[in-house]
Amino acid sequence: MTRPVVAGIDSSTQSTKVLHVDAETGEILSKTSAPHPDGTSIDPEFWWQALQSQDRLENVAAVSVSAQQHGMVALDSSGQPVHEALLWNDTRSSAQARRLKEALGPEAWAREIGIVPVPSFTVTKLAWLAENHPELADRVHQVLLPHDWLTWRLAGRPEEATTDRSDASGTGYYSVPEGRYRKDILELAFGRSPLLPRVLDPNGTAGETGAGALLAAGCGDNAGAALGLGLTAGEVVVSIGTSGTVFAPSAARIQDPSGAVAGFADATGNNLPLLATINAARTLAASAGLLNVDLDEFDELASAGAPDAGGLTFIPYLDGERTPDLPHATGTMTGLTRANLTAENLARASVLGLLCTLSDALDRLRAQGVACERIMLIGGGSMSRSVRRAAAEIFNAEVVIPAPAEYVALGAARQAAWALSGAAEPPTWSRSTEETHEPTGASWAAEVRGRFTASRIAAYGL
Repeated sequence: MTRPVVAGIDSSTQSTKVLHVDAETGEILSKTSAPHPDGTSIDPEFWWQALQSQDRLENVAAVSVSAQQHGMVALDSSGQPVHEALLWNDTRSSAQARRLKEALGPEAWAREIGIVPVPSFTVTKLAWLAENHPELADRVHQVLLPHDWLTWRLAGRPEEATTDRSDASGTGYYSVPEGRYRKDILELAFGRSPLLPRVLDPNGTAGETGAGALLAAGCGDNAGAALGLGLTAGEVVVSIGTSGTVFAPSAARIQDPSGAVAGFADATGNNLPLLATINAARTLAASAGLLNVDLDEFDELASAGAPDAGGLTFIPYLDGERTPDLPHATGTMTGLTRANLTAENLARASVLGLLCTLSDALDRLRAQGVACERIMLIGGGSMSRSVRRAAAEIFNAEVVIPAPAEYVALGAARQAAWALSGAAEPPTWSRSTEETHEPTGASWAAEVRGRFTASRIAAYGL
């Protein structure tokens, strides 16, 4: 008897990836990918074209979409976008984020919603649209997120769109503690409450595709990665992709008035406290460009540099930053001398600056009482040998490199298999490890962290 095949879709900032997976074993049967245009805003139709260009999803039993969180897809009454979708990394709504934060106070936001406004979140983007383009805001009939929009398209544009708790928890107008939309928050930000998608259970269904495949609820990308990795208590993901993310499963709900730790929901019914950085793998790419080398050559340079980069300290806030909340920050390099100004040390400083930024995020997660016993290092940046070798020292924790896989898409596929089975729990799939690194307590790591903290405080006062 032929076992059922499910499809998991990952619509990220940079591309759409599709996995076909054996629903019973989790074996990946095929993988395809298509790029998206670069930028912080986009016509959502590009997501649909990227998906349609590679996979019609005609030979699968179930499908699930996991996608970048927070993106604002504001549609008129005919289902057309009134404005390009503003993505998570679009910081134009920083002024609106500050005003919304002040309107309720950070303690109330953390207690009642689970997150404190920063420019990434959907609610601040809607406030920006209302303030800067009121004529477009007046046309908004329905607001979706990227995964909601793709699921809606796959379902044939039904009258009622759907979402899930993990993605809704990143909007700023969904209360994680109460499990419901807070339309009063939406009215505060946008002036009124447009139509919002129905929130499905983690193993719920959103209908069928045109080819007759079951459509699962879908989820946000980080919740998808957690599901794909099969995270357990004490394991923390550090993902180095377009963005950097640090997150862990938690039965307890996190309330962080500082706004650093977002109290998101996961795709299983629990919580997924998370921190995100705007600057991640592209920091390495930009540094490689500066040195006029490709990424492999850059990695060799970074591996050849002094362990502490010869005293160089790089604060890599090249595109502003979210953790800490510095949307208008720029990058900073300190400690330059004629002796240490080498290509090798510059490359090494870039790697260490990236890891120190992520380590700052880990420290904030630990401060909330979340166990961080084992770090699962994933994302494109984790392929770097210099990153892998330095991570355990900078993080001061065991670092596990899972076997390379598209874990967001794999998590979506696991959710599709879960919906298909009708079971109370997602299927158990095995996880393979490529390598593990243990910290040695090297003195240079503590020195690097100390210099990074001092430079950050000197530049930004926090």
